[in-house]
Amino acid sequence: MEMEARRHDNKGESKCVIGEEITVDWRGKPSNPNKHGGMRAAAFVLGLQAFEIMAIAAVGNNLITYVINEMHFPLSKAANTVTNFVGTIFILALLGGYLSDSYLGCFWTMLIFGFVELSGFILLSVQAHLPQLKPPQCNMLTDGENCVEAKGVKSFIFFVALYLVALGSGCVKPNMIAHGGDQFNQSNPKQSKKLSTYFNAAYFAFSMGELFALTLLVWIQTHSGMDVGFGVSAAVMAMGLISLVSGSLYYRNKPPQGSIFTPIAQVFVAAILKRKQTCPSNPQMLHGSQNSVLDNGIIAPSADSGSLAHTQRFRFLDKACIKIEDGTNIKESPWRLCSVTQVEQVKILISAIPIFACTIVFNTILAQLQTFSVQQGGAMDTQLAKSFHIPPASLQSIPYIILIIVVPLYDTFFVPLARKITGHESGISPLQRIGAGLFFATFSMVSAAIMEKKRRDAAVDSNKILSIFWITPQFLIFGLSEMLTAVGLIEFFYKQSLKGMQAFLTAITYCSYSFGFYLSSLLVSLVNKITSSSSSNRGWLSDNDLNKDRLDLFYWMLAVLSFLNFLSYLFWARWYSYSPISLATTTQQETLGDDHLNNYGFINSSKHGVDESMP
Repeated sequence: MEMEARRHDNKGESKCVIGEEITVDWRGKPSNPNKHGGMRAAAFVLGLQAFEIMAIAAVGNNLITYVINEMHFPLSKAANTVTNFVGTIFILALLGGYLSDSYLGCFWTMLIFGFVELSGFILLSVQAHLPQLKPPQCNMLTDGENCVEAKGVKSFIFFVALYLVALGSGCVKPNMIAHGGDQFNQSNPKQSKKLSTYFNAAYFAFSMGELFALTLLVWIQTHSGMDVGFGVSAAVMAMGLISLVSGSLYYRNKPPQGSIFTPIAQVFVAAILKRKQTCPSNPQMLHGSQNSVLDNGIIAPSADSGSLAHTQRFRFLDKACIKIEDGTNIKESPWRLCSVTQVEQVKILISAIPIFACTIVFNTILAQLQTFSVQQGGAMDTQLAKSFHIPPASLQSIPYIILIIVVPLYDTFFVPLARKITGHESGISPLQRIGAGLFFATFSMVSAAIMEKKRRDAAVDSNKILSIFWITPQFLIFGLSEMLTAVGLIEFFYKQSLKGMQAFLTAITYCSYSFGFYLSSLLVSLVNKITSSSSSNRGWLSDNDLNKDRLDLFYWMLAVLSFLNFLSYLFWARWYSYSPISLATTTQQETLGDDHLNNYGFINSSKHGVDESMP
């Protein structure tokens, strides 16, 4: 039965408190577990997710064609426009998470910025349709030097529309995952299992949206014009907002908690101000400690609150909890005195950073599949039938096709089987899922390297062109890898015991994409610079001709880098699983009872408090 407590505020009104978090319905009244939340409510959020990714992906995947053919931007400026647009979306996810957790709440953040994104699509469609808002028509391929580049008001309107889309999409993305997850009470074992199913369903919706964008919507843009294509994106986004609003009566909403950065900043400021103080040997003397000592000597929190147990890691932060005893009753400022729970939340946040960092190389590999692998496919035989050729860019749809098949099979068959073996509600823990995904990513690059060597040798030595289907394995392997890593990372961060920060933590996972793409650009530049300094004076990626370049060697380098990253991840995952934070969290679960066993997805219910199956 869902753990609930009715607490009364100063006005005598009751509020529904779940694990120290208040949930309300659309009117601001206490939510009813029989009417609000669950998979029914989350389904409306999944609708928004599928439609939103469909709309934004259709624009992003064909944007470079529009800015070159219609706006007449030179190739370098066009490429930068696209990469800056994508990077901005992922960075702005942090803003969306912050505004949601601090001031607006998930629902209102999605609704407000969803309309901002919709207005951007509409403005793009209007500009693409009206000749007076574009430079004169010109064929960039045959008469590029005489084509007039869009400048002034025309360029201004384009960038305003583009970054309205980026602002809206960036702020909506993290809140879709967080708001869907908020529909499940993690303290209830049955709903905790459904939460894991929701994360898989969310990635299924994402894959469906991407697949439709890469096929149907891109086809519409190509054959009906970009104005119609942008208009279809606007219509699809409007359908997503309708889906969001339709579920209003069923949502469990978590009200904003105020600035989420202030409590974190207070811990660091207080610890610095009291850096010369000495921490007491007894943690129970720290301010705000409600801990008790168990028979095994481990410190555990009292069961009447959502407090966290004190841990020995990052002891310098404990100085923020030292209360100055000067014989007066003067209350210290929150910037000089923090609670143990407040400090422990900061410790958890710091401890999770290495896990996040290990996924950056994974997204660097993703960048290669969206760039060099497409170029690789362009140098192969794309003919499927006498009159039909496969566009190389369509290869990006392969991972999503495999995900649409694999995700339901994973949730229907693998999770229940693994759950019987491990006892974990997700089948395997988020940390294990991330690790498996990082492991498979290495083999994606191994496959890419082998196939590129085979393609290059056939073209150079035998003057043969291989079929494009030879490079599909690298996309298939990476599709499986992405399902494991991306969903595992989102589940891991969402289930961290950081009160009121779910949307922001989800937003952090999107930053991994941005950093991965930046690292990709850096690696390409470094590889070219280093390999060009050799006696041959020709870099691995210095030519536009893949038959002269050594893309296979670059792929082998990425495979090695990916495997080293996997080994690094094993170290940090083991460090996290065996950390005092995990030990203390599990002790808290045992102290509070069975209803709390599933609060944290990164450890199982073992009495030792660690994931025994983690390497």
